[in-house]
Amino acid sequence: MNQTKKIFSIKGMHCASCVMILERSLKKVEGVSGATVNLSTEKATVTYDPAVVTDEKLSSAVSNVGYEAMVNEEVKTEDEEQKEKQQELKKLKFKVIFSLILGGLILWGGFPGLMKTAPMILQNFWVQLILATPVQFWAGFGFYKATISALKHRTANMDTLVAIGTTVAFAYSAFVTVLPELVAKIGIEAMPYFDTSTVIIGLILLGRYFEAKAKAGTSEAIKKLIGLQAKTARVFRDGKEIDFPINEVIIGDIIRVRPGEKIPVDGIIESGESSIDESMVTGESMPVDKLRGDVVVGATMNKTGAFTFKTTKVGGETMLAQIIKLVQEAQGSKAPIQRLADLVSSYFVPVVLMLAFITFAVWYNWGPAPSLLFALLNTVAVLIIACPCAMGLATPTAIMVGTGKGAEHGILIKDAESLETAHKIKTIIFDKTGTLTKGTPEVTDIIPIGSISKDELLKLAGSIEKGSEHSLAEAIVKAAEEKQFVLSKVEKFQAIPGHGVEGIVDGKRVVFGNKRLMDKENINIGTASDKISEMENNGKTVMIIGADNKLIGLIAVADIIKESAKEGLLALQKLGIEVAMITGDNKRTANAIGHILGIDRILAEVLPDQKEAEVRKIQAEGKVVAMVGDGINDAPALATADVGIAIGSGTDVAIEAADITLINKDLRSVAAAVVLSKKTMRTIRLNLVWAFGYNVILIPVAMGALYPLFGLLLNPIFASVAMATSSISVVANSLLLKRKRII
Repeated sequence: MNQTKKIFSIKGMHCASCVMILERSLKKVEGVSGATVNLSTEKATVTYDPAVVTDEKLSSAVSNVGYEAMVNEEVKTEDEEQKEKQQELKKLKFKVIFSLILGGLILWGGFPGLMKTAPMILQNFWVQLILATPVQFWAGFGFYKATISALKHRTANMDTLVAIGTTVAFAYSAFVTVLPELVAKIGIEAMPYFDTSTVIIGLILLGRYFEAKAKAGTSEAIKKLIGLQAKTARVFRDGKEIDFPINEVIIGDIIRVRPGEKIPVDGIIESGESSIDESMVTGESMPVDKLRGDVVVGATMNKTGAFTFKTTKVGGETMLAQIIKLVQEAQGSKAPIQRLADLVSSYFVPVVLMLAFITFAVWYNWGPAPSLLFALLNTVAVLIIACPCAMGLATPTAIMVGTGKGAEHGILIKDAESLETAHKIKTIIFDKTGTLTKGTPEVTDIIPIGSISKDELLKLAGSIEKGSEHSLAEAIVKAAEEKQFVLSKVEKFQAIPGHGVEGIVDGKRVVFGNKRLMDKENINIGTASDKISEMENNGKTVMIIGADNKLIGLIAVADIIKESAKEGLLALQKLGIEVAMITGDNKRTANAIGHILGIDRILAEVLPDQKEAEVRKIQAEGKVVAMVGDGINDAPALATADVGIAIGSGTDVAIEAADITLINKDLRSVAAAVVLSKKTMRTIRLNLVWAFGYNVILIPVAMGALYPLFGLLLNPIFASVAMATSSISVVANSLLLKRKRII
């Protein structure tokens, strides 16, 4: 079955219950295999069969439960999104100011003690009713809209609690204002509480305003990534150089980039060379030298030379666009620990409504006079204090900040589950070639024997190997060319399979190969045997060169260990994580590399199709296992591991199979990903403790648990302050993750 993933915005969400209602509704749509709704990003991520599910069905599933889905919304630029959010914040800010000013005037004219300082007009109950009505039904309209829709579908959310609580306070106050004589007859003082309903609405809207501002800060990583994009490109069209908007560039265009300019899209250099700062995408601080044929990445900065390149990827296919997409999906995903919050939240609102009913019944039947008034105020306090905003924000805000921080350091985390699992890792298996090592052989030792110099020896070896197709010949020729040697012409060149090469160079008969070739040519290598063994024991391939039947030198080639490997593995070992290496190489080479890197557990001579089985063996020991690799042959092992980590320079298949991608190619980032996971999980736990603890402690207080002992009751106005403070505290705690060091 063909599956498609769609991410779209949802308007009208305010709490964890909203999330549960929406997910339940979306999952009921035939053809939808998965739906995750994120309160912090206000987005839904839906996986579905496009042959069965249409945008209209998804939109209906959302609108049916009282929310608005922006399924067909055109992709907006960062500026457009920012402008829209600013307009929404502006409207919300106006409602907050309007509500709090009118609520403040009512509070001044109606609060015992304070009312004595107020003008008589504000003490008039009819004036208070006139002031309270627009706050209740205009500023608070969103609460009613969501509540009516939710009740139609037999669900309840935070808006339900607010709407019921403030309506009870407003209705009671309107009743005593319109019919004061009737209230007096039943022995209750005709005292309205318009201040309670208006100030509560104002404070809850104020809390939402601060939440919206704070949540905007959690998605800064996306803003930064989008902001990296170039706006225009200098394209060769019809024999002219023309500046085009970035969205008009097509694959195959030839683009010129000058020093100090951003590279607009991905491509391959056609002419010229330069040094390019790729830190904005990879996190690597050192500029990278690029030559003809090298790949360049959009949004990176050209430092020195001018060059032209041919575009290979544009629009949503560029590396930056893919990174943005991955970060958005990760920020919209749900960590397993959030299931606890969701489960509690799904039962929470109905339980709160029951507790509110019990509170009213107890205070009305057994409370002191005026019992009706005490029952109403305490019921409103319970409904307001119990709003589960903090629970809904506890996990997603931390996930957003965590994945964003990872992206800034060149660590792309595919989903929240991977981020959570990473802190439990006990063993990390590293592929050797291309992961711990550079993956391409390089000349490591040049040892002349006799009167020949190192340069002469390398030039001679480069000349004889230039015509060879052997896999190690390229390394020797490259080393010679890097020294800018002019290689000599070879006559009577002959490749001897399994032995090496021979030919005439500058009038000398040169042979270059292994011991078997030297034996065949009767060249004595006795004096160099110890040195050859020493280098071979260090994992190097040694080639012997002779001229005119005499030994003249040794050249060793090896796959070089990456600069960040030793430091990266040491960082993992300090975290108490076992490090293992897996390779198809022989045991001697593998042990040599393992010895240099301090790896004790070495899995050598493992065929590509056996890597997955090796991962399962370690998992069978009861350990959470991560696999780090870069090749197609690593893909099954990456997918099988509890956490698969792909090197960003690796194959698309490996990156697709992995849960985390290190686009900066720095092996120290493996430990950084684990540290990031630990810090994010610590933040989530602290958030959940705060969110659950706040409700567990304050709901009994709102019900009046302290009244029998201390005569204390929680004023509904203070309840709304506490609720807003709880949500803002959770978001603020998540934002502290930005300041944490992970590398």
